[in-house]
Amino acid sequence: MTARHRDGPLDGLRVVDCSGMISGGFATNQLGDFGADVVMVEHPEHPDPIREWPPFDGDSSLWWKSLGRNKRCITLDLSTEAGSALLCDLVEDADLFLENFRPGTLEGWGIGPERLREENEELVVVRLSGYGQTGPRAEKPGFGTIAEGISGWASVNGFPDSEPLLPPISLADITAAQFAVQAAMFAIFERDVGRGGSGEGQVIDVSLYEPLFRLFVGDVEAYDRLDRVPERTGNRHPSAAPRNVYETADGYLAVSASSRRTFENVAEAIDRPDLVDDARFLDNDARVEHAEALDEIIESWTRERATADAIEVMEANDAIVGPVYDIADIYEDEQYRARDDIVTVTDPDLGELRTVAPVPKFSRTPGAIERAGPGHGEHNEAVFREELGLDAATYEALVDDGVI
Repeated sequence: MTARHRDGPLDGLRVVDCSGMISGGFATNQLGDFGADVVMVEHPEHPDPIREWPPFDGDSSLWWKSLGRNKRCITLDLSTEAGSALLCDLVEDADLFLENFRPGTLEGWGIGPERLREENEELVVVRLSGYGQTGPRAEKPGFGTIAEGISGWASVNGFPDSEPLLPPISLADITAAQFAVQAAMFAIFERDVGRGGSGEGQVIDVSLYEPLFRLFVGDVEAYDRLDRVPERTGNRHPSAAPRNVYETADGYLAVSASSRRTFENVAEAIDRPDLVDDARFLDNDARVEHAEALDEIIESWTRERATADAIEVMEANDAIVGPVYDIADIYEDEQYRARDDIVTVTDPDLGELRTVAPVPKFSRTPGAIERAGPGHGEHNEAVFREELGLDAATYEALVDDGVI
């Protein structure tokens, strides 16, 4: 059984996806966007919960239409002996297997990584879980919200006088998904290319909290050497200034000017060249120390101008500045349009649907969106009958037994 042909740099990569929700869903979403043949396995009676997440257009979850795109969906009860056997058949020629069950679940069904790799020694297995496969919390359930708490992320997010803030997006899940994708590509490179290629797969253990923790550049070292614990700084950066969101007469804009030259450009733009020689702002360390005073000076200028006018003046002085957009603004922005960042697909349930284009851009083998998220079990016959070769009687018996 070979991977179905698709356009993109991952054409030929066969992925069996036994994950659900956001982390696994986004990881295989990315792989599918760039040409992998992703076969997603859901329980016959308990679909991926994302299918039930609002907002809805009619009966269709728009979350699912996004996360489920470019995948083929089949159903299989992995807890049954017949279901486990069919999963082994599915991975026999696969390159990559992803799962995000609670640690120990697959082993309990007799289909842990060791069993799957008996079928296919080249198989790369990616395991996503709240805390990883080891450690005292390994078997605890874990969602992204908890990861955002224990990773240190929430403790530094927000303003100094506010409580810790969780993000309004699924940050931990999506960050873990990106680490899972890059790790899978690392392992496939080692298997197929590195030093001649080992020819062997391996198991990759991805937690939800560690990828977020990895984003804290320099903080572990600062605590180790200086006992420094990061604090909430609002929209300011603890190591660079000025860097903030500034109110304008009709909205907000964002400015970043951490280098000497870019700071000089901002000073010229707001008609305050004297700031360049002000002792409080002579270098980045001084500007960080006096960030509040500097922000007040900049914002006193921005508040007197419309966002577009302020940006025009700052850009004329080569300052690094931009507007603060909501989704409606993004739909109308010429930069997004020029790069085709929002594209249209035809969906059997919704008709024409606009969705986010694959990111990033490839010059020769770009990603593409073949379709939005499919129906529950929509590809059962194509995979089980046409690709695995089950005859009609066997297939119908498995359906009747609730295995498929």
